[in-house]
Amino acid sequence: MQTIRIETITRVEGHGKITIRLDDKGVVEDAHLHVLQFRGFEKFCIGRPFYEMPSLTARICGICPVSHLLAGAKACDAIMGLRIPETAEMLRRVVHLAQVAQSHALSFFHLSSPDFLMGWDADPAERNVLGMAAEHPDQVVSGIRLRKWGQHVIELLGGKRIHTPWIVNGGVSAPLTVAVRDEILASIPEALAIATRTLEFFKHSMEHLAEEVDTFASFPTMYMTIGRKDGNLCLYGSRRRHEGWLRFADADGNIVADNIHPRDYADYVGESVDPASYMKAPYYKPLGFPMGMYRVGPAARLNMARQCGTPLADAALNEFRARYGEILQSSFHNHYARLIEIVFCIERMQQILEQQGILDTDIRAEAKANEPRGVGIIEAPRGTLIHEYKVDSNGMITGANLIVATAHNTLAMNRGLRQVADKYISGREVREGLLNRMEGLIRCFDPCLSCATHADGTMDLEVEVVDSVGQQIESVTR
Repeated sequence: MQTIRIETITRVEGHGKITIRLDDKGVVEDAHLHVLQFRGFEKFCIGRPFYEMPSLTARICGICPVSHLLAGAKACDAIMGLRIPETAEMLRRVVHLAQVAQSHALSFFHLSSPDFLMGWDADPAERNVLGMAAEHPDQVVSGIRLRKWGQHVIELLGGKRIHTPWIVNGGVSAPLTVAVRDEILASIPEALAIATRTLEFFKHSMEHLAEEVDTFASFPTMYMTIGRKDGNLCLYGSRRRHEGWLRFADADGNIVADNIHPRDYADYVGESVDPASYMKAPYYKPLGFPMGMYRVGPAARLNMARQCGTPLADAALNEFRARYGEILQSSFHNHYARLIEIVFCIERMQQILEQQGILDTDIRAEAKANEPRGVGIIEAPRGTLIHEYKVDSNGMITGANLIVATAHNTLAMNRGLRQVADKYISGREVREGLLNRMEGLIRCFDPCLSCATHADGTMDLEVEVVDSVGQQIESVTR
C-alpha cells in the first residue's frame, strides 16, 4: 500500500492536508481531507455574557468576521426576543453584501485564478498571485480593487474593516450619514464594471475547463440554504420579510424540507465527528449519516433560487442555466456562481442605499435576556452559517454550537477528492498537476478551515515517526 500526502493545502484560509491511499496495484482506495488545527470557541464562550458573543465569535476569522458578527447578533436578538428596527436591518444587509463581495473577490482572483490563467500543470513557483502579477496584471489589479472596495464599504459603515464593533445586539450602533451613503453610491459603478467584466472573461474561460467541471465534485447531492417567500436568492434572512428559514432540496432541485425555523435546525441537521479531522461532518438527519450528504455555498444557493432579484445578476443566471442546466451538480461551478453573486451584491446594495428610510436614526432595540436559547442563521460567502447560544437566567452563556459553511461541505469535499484521485491517478506515477488538482477541488469550496474547527467528541492524537528519508517507521495513536 502507498500513501500520497499533500502536507499543506495552498491558497486556502487555514491549515489542512490531503491523504490519498493506493493499494498494491496503484488503485485509489481512499482520499481524505484533514483539518489539523483546533480552535475551541464553543467551549471558551461558556461563562461569558450573551451580549459579548457577536464580537467574541467574530474573532474566529479575519476573512469573514462580518458573517460571524451577523449570525451572532441574530442569535442574541432571538435571546432578547425582539425584532430590530427596519433601518438597522437595511444597514446590516448592506454591510453583509459588502462582506460577501469582497470575500468572493479574494477567492476568485487571488486563490483560484492562478489555476485558470497559469495552468493546472504550471510550475508552482509561478502558479501563484506573484506569477499572476507578472503575466496577468490586469486580473490581479481587478481583484485588489474589488476586494478593497468591499472592505472600504465595511470600514465606512462600521469604522473598521475587520472586527467592526458597529454590528451589535438589537441592530447597529450608529446611523448612516448622507456623506457615507453618497460615497458608497458613487463607488458602485466602478465595482460593478469590474464584476461584469470578470464574469464575461470567466464565461469564455469555461470553454477550456470542461474536464474540471466533469470531475471536481461532480455528483448528485442534496442542497441547503436559507429561503425567501418569493424564492429569490436570500443571503441575510428576516422575519419581517418572511425569509431566512432553512430549506433542503434533493439532487433534482425539488424542495424536500421547507420553512424550518432557525430554532428547529437541529431536527434536520445532524453532526458527526470525523476521526481524521478537527472538523465536524454535518448531515441531513432524516437520511442519516453519511447518506444525508448535502452541499451549501454559491452554487447550492443558485440551485435553490428562482432568480437573484436584480437585473444584471438575473441575466447572468439565466445565461448560466441555459448553458449548464437548472441544477449545477459540479462544485467547480462555485467559481462562476461567486461572480454572479458579486454582481448581485453590488446591485442589491445600490437598491437598498436608495431606499427611503436608510438614513433614519432608529437603529437599535434593547432588552435583557428573555429567552433561554437563540439561533442565528445567515448565508456567509461560503454557505449557511449557524450560531446557537444557550443562556442562564442571568444571560450568561451555558452552551454554544457553531456550524460553519465549510463543515457543511465536509462529506462532499471528501467524496470530491476521491473523484479527482480516481480520474488523475494512474498506477504509482504522481504528477504535480495531479496534486494541484486535488488542492483545486478543495479551493472550489473556498474553505475557511480556521472557521470550521469546532469539533466536539473524541479527537484522536496521532504521532508519526519517520526516518531520515521520510519513511514512516512507527505510528502511535491516543
